[in-house]
Amino acid sequence: MEAIRKQATKLREQVARQQQAVFKQFGGGYGGSDNVVTDEAELKLHQKLEKLYISTRAAKHFQRDIVRGVEGYIVTGSKQVEIGTKLSEDSRKYGVENTCTSGSTLSRAAKNFSRARAHMEKERGNLLKSFGTQVAEPLRAMVMGAPLEDARHLTQRYDRMRQEAEAQAIEVSKRQARVREGVGNPDMIMKLEAAESKLQDLKSNMAILGREAASAMAAVEAQQQKMTIQRLISMIESERAYHQNVLQILDQLESEMVSERQRIEAAPPTAPVETPPPPSYEEVNNAFTSPMPNGSNDELDYFIGEMMHAFHAESDTELGLSVGDYVVIRKVSNNGWAEGECKGKAGWFPLGYVERRERVLASKVTNIF
Repeated sequence: MEAIRKQATKLREQVARQQQAVFKQFGGGYGGSDNVVTDEAELKLHQKLEKLYISTRAAKHFQRDIVRGVEGYIVTGSKQVEIGTKLSEDSRKYGVENTCTSGSTLSRAAKNFSRARAHMEKERGNLLKSFGTQVAEPLRAMVMGAPLEDARHLTQRYDRMRQEAEAQAIEVSKRQARVREGVGNPDMIMKLEAAESKLQDLKSNMAILGREAASAMAAVEAQQQKMTIQRLISMIESERAYHQNVLQILDQLESEMVSERQRIEAAPPTAPVETPPPPSYEEVNNAFTSPMPNGSNDELDYFIGEMMHAFHAESDTELGLSVGDYVVIRKVSNNGWAEGECKGKAGWFPLGYVERRERVLASKVTNIF
């Protein structure tokens, strides 16, 4: 009979272990005894901690990915700043040292390009600095910070205590079975009471530690969410400001470059190869005359034109004029330039800037000569 009793006890313990393994796998309790570890409140707390642990871990990995991406962007951007700065310096050098004999239009364009490129690279440098100080550094500090590690440490302590409580619950179940079989053995009863007391202490400490861990993890999760979205917004604002500033620089540069292109495409007439460009009216009086609309190129076939656009002289052979000026046009070149006199000065200017006038008020005539 004793052998049968021992075999029955062994089978009951084996069944109890199997049941406990199933309960543990599916988050259930440990049977219907008073020594249940995972009651409903504890189970909810455990599930909440699991979700918080997964959430904070994913947010940590996302923050780390942002830091790595920003760091890579800074490295690449720094190389671009270096290349752009070198291009700016080369352009400035050409603009300063250019010795072109046909004019300084390209020199001015090169200096304008150099200045704009330098400003753009400065803006890029400011953007990279902003990415480093406002995005990468705060997120890196949070990834490596104490609050997250402390909260995870509390959670791990809670998990170890929970496992200890589960093991103690199994021990209590075994001792309860032995007491039932031992028919009131005092020594077994005393050991059972000690095991049950230890289990209650574990359950009480586990509940306290679980609430602390859940509160710490929830605070970290909220901080992660807030910090990450703030840094992303800061990144967007910095990049938006950078592109706006660069766009303004490019718009101004384009206007300057188009103006220089128009100037170089409508360059003033030059003298034949064997003679230098005429510096004054007396020297160009008999050069580059094109037939007038009536087919004649007689010196007396002058006409008066009114300036529709302002023209700023770039050399001694050009004539600066303002909108509304009346000028006596005496010669027209083959490349769209005219030679004339206004207010006692003579020189060349674009023919397309004036409109011919057949009649002029007497009050205006006095302003021509």
